[in-house]
Amino acid sequence: MDMTKLDADSLASAEATAEKSYETLRGRNLALDMTRGKPASDQLDLADAMLTIVGAGDTEGDDGTDYRNYGILAGIPEARAFFAGYMDVEPAEVVVGGNSSLTMMYDAMAGGMFFGMPTGKDAGAKSWRDQGTVKFICPVPGYDRHFAICERLGVEMITVDMTPDGPDMDAVEALVADDASIKGMWCVPKYSNPSGETYTDETVDRLAAMPVAAPDFRIFWDNAYAVHHLGGGPAGVKNLLAACKAQGNPERALMFGSTSKITHAGAGVAVLAASEANVADALEKMFYGSIGPDKINQLRHVRFFKNMAGVLAHMDKQAALIGPKFAAVDEALERRLAGKGIATWTKPDGGYFVSVDVLDGCASEIIALAGKAGVKLTPAGATYPYGKDPYDRNIRLAPTMPSVDEIKTAMEVFCTCVELVCARKISSAS
Repeated sequence: MDMTKLDADSLASAEATAEKSYETLRGRNLALDMTRGKPASDQLDLADAMLTIVGAGDTEGDDGTDYRNYGILAGIPEARAFFAGYMDVEPAEVVVGGNSSLTMMYDAMAGGMFFGMPTGKDAGAKSWRDQGTVKFICPVPGYDRHFAICERLGVEMITVDMTPDGPDMDAVEALVADDASIKGMWCVPKYSNPSGETYTDETVDRLAAMPVAAPDFRIFWDNAYAVHHLGGGPAGVKNLLAACKAQGNPERALMFGSTSKITHAGAGVAVLAASEANVADALEKMFYGSIGPDKINQLRHVRFFKNMAGVLAHMDKQAALIGPKFAAVDEALERRLAGKGIATWTKPDGGYFVSVDVLDGCASEIIALAGKAGVKLTPAGATYPYGKDPYDRNIRLAPTMPSVDEIKTAMEVFCTCVELVCARKISSAS
């Protein structure tokens, strides 16, 4: 039943049915939250052995260094070696930090704004802000915290559309070729937030090779979901740093990752992988703000996982927990909205989100109605810069935190709200 093709009487009947269902659901006094991509407690439980894996008298590194003390700004050697495997780079190309990759990305952006980035050609880097207007390319829909960093630091955001292969590379290449004020772009290359795409090899190669007007241009490569599959094993994505090296642009790539959705969300380990010149630059900037990271937590992670095989086995356990939740979301969307002409949605193989596009002009009202019925959703516009979706149609669903039964209930509310708001939209336009 394509609702966009119903006659007036049939549309009025569909609207009335949706209104009745909505009032019934609202009367249940629900309190469900699908706003943020948080791990559920059973996911966090999988890493609880980390809490006792480093004990008193067992805090030394392989070379006898006492990791309870200050120092080792780049991270302990064991962690640099471990995360070199995780990021597919050399240990000298890794900085292992604290618990948050978002912090590392913010610091890298702020470092560019205040102190510039090495180009491999100049002895000294010139700060971005001293060069005038600073712009970043932002694929949309995208991650709200990336956009918030830009907004906080006064960086102008230029949007490009996501495609099934990654960002619209024709648009990206045209933008960076002649505008030296474009200093970088955001990328979530695997299971993109929120729409779930994984960049193709061709996209990675084009990013690495494209001519850019700004010699200090950087790609902020947020590989947050590198191993976060839903049951089919992790997707592959080409190594950006290796591709940039092959094209003679080794300083272009700044790659970030963390274990915050792998082990304990507030006590993971973050990592930056980049050329040795970028690593040296990052450490020089970090020197003024830190005497060293939490080395005990880094040691916990190394001992817990041991190697990449340990990480992959752990993520298979994660997938067994969250895969059914994504399946419950998709089942509800298919059963309630398929063929009605009012919504499309992604079917991700990994990551933490499902992206839904509804009729233009309807997302804000759907989210508001769902909230009144006790289901909190990510605010409308959150997946666009400045919180403004120009079409008011994209909605991000985060299924990981609630239980499967809670998701089923929340999705009944959500689908009912979609039907009701879209029916009203179609009716008002006819």
